[in-house]
Amino acid sequence: MSFMDFERTRPSLLQIANGAGFLGDNLDAPRLLVEGAAVDYLTLEYLAELTLSILARAREKNPAAGYANDFITVLRRLCPALTAQPRLRIVTNAGGMNPDGCARASADVLRAAGMENTTIGVVSGDDVLERLSEIQASGCRLENVDTGQPLCELREPIVSANVYLGAAPIAEALSAGARIVITGRVADASLTVGPAAFEFGWAWDDWNRLAGASVAGHLIECGAQATGGLYRHWQSVDLANVGYPIAELADDGTSTITKPAGTGGAVTRRTVAEQLVYEIGDPAHYLTPDVNVDFTTVELTETGPDRVAVRGATGRTAPPSYKLSLAYRAGYSASGQLLVYGSDCVAKARECAEMILRRVARAGYTLEASNVECLGAGAGVPGLHPPPADLREVVLRLTVRDPRREAVNRFTAEFAPLITSGPPGLAGYAAGRSPVRPVLAYWPALVPRELIVPKVECRRVDQWIE
Repeated sequence: MSFMDFERTRPSLLQIANGAGFLGDNLDAPRLLVEGAAVDYLTLEYLAELTLSILARAREKNPAAGYANDFITVLRRLCPALTAQPRLRIVTNAGGMNPDGCARASADVLRAAGMENTTIGVVSGDDVLERLSEIQASGCRLENVDTGQPLCELREPIVSANVYLGAAPIAEALSAGARIVITGRVADASLTVGPAAFEFGWAWDDWNRLAGASVAGHLIECGAQATGGLYRHWQSVDLANVGYPIAELADDGTSTITKPAGTGGAVTRRTVAEQLVYEIGDPAHYLTPDVNVDFTTVELTETGPDRVAVRGATGRTAPPSYKLSLAYRAGYSASGQLLVYGSDCVAKARECAEMILRRVARAGYTLEASNVECLGAGAGVPGLHPPPADLREVVLRLTVRDPRREAVNRFTAEFAPLITSGPPGLAGYAAGRSPVRPVLAYWPALVPRELIVPKVECRRVDQWIE
């Protein structure tokens, strides 16, 4: 049976696994997932607002960059499984700021593995940086969701602007025969909704089914967070060998969350419930490009070891707008650290911070913003716990931000002098001066759906290679 024959068969149950919850997640997890369980789809979720800013900086330095390089490493390791498992497909937002570049790099890997017949689909259209003037001219003010300020009042240079696309273009790419679908910015849950809608043939206004798939996608999108990662009772599970999640989806939109047999971690009602309420805002209105989901109707039931059934999700009409994630330049930042020892370590650390800031001011730079933290004295969760009376050491972390790069550069030069011109009991200066980094600030906005046209392009491996 050929790969395309599988595409024509409607499954009774669809197994969708997720092997990455962010850029920097465990590089072995995707391979271990597909080796430990026979799944239909492997999703890999790499993007967040911070990640987009990082990739935007990479693209500025090199126009051929701007995608998740981790995916290329992962794909190389997945080639044996892709060869051995003809049903297996991959859907990922690793394209980041440059989906075409990611497709070309992926094609090189696949050709080297003898997989020239593989079709790669690319979903783009989310990058609207060059269309911002056009969008504003249409009457959309691109107001900051948090402040109400229109974008026309922003004076700082804009670096990136990406809307969160939905599942429909992913399904379109799969329908065109793509075995690997690479997207730019899409909603995290849409990586799961797209395959489900395609395989089961759902209509795009079948709100309850789309809601069920969105809940399943939300539960697995953060990787091991659904299987014991960040679990409140983490001591009771083996996280060193934690298994990553699998959603077994049925045609009615219900699902079961599980993980490969023999792996660490745990799938229980508690681990799944903790992920269910993670980053959802209003639980009655979890908004995605695909559907408005009501999480308050969801029911979780343990049906066996490491198996939790997810039922009852309800959905309403999808929002009329796409979310826009925009990043703009907001100056420069640097952070430095010193180990401070002694019975007066907290007071000493704070005085060291003041010395550094005063010396920078003496050099002619009053910094726009600074943050002093005494790590070990309660700075991780300020105000929750007072430092113990017998505390003898803390790590001073001093971070600054300023529009002037030269001002932040001068700040980085003021840590080492404290070793001989500051109080005793300091260490941690041997690593040299801290790097100065540009700051990219976040501007969330909404864009009417009719202004955005997703693009889907599917080509065989040799057609992606220039």
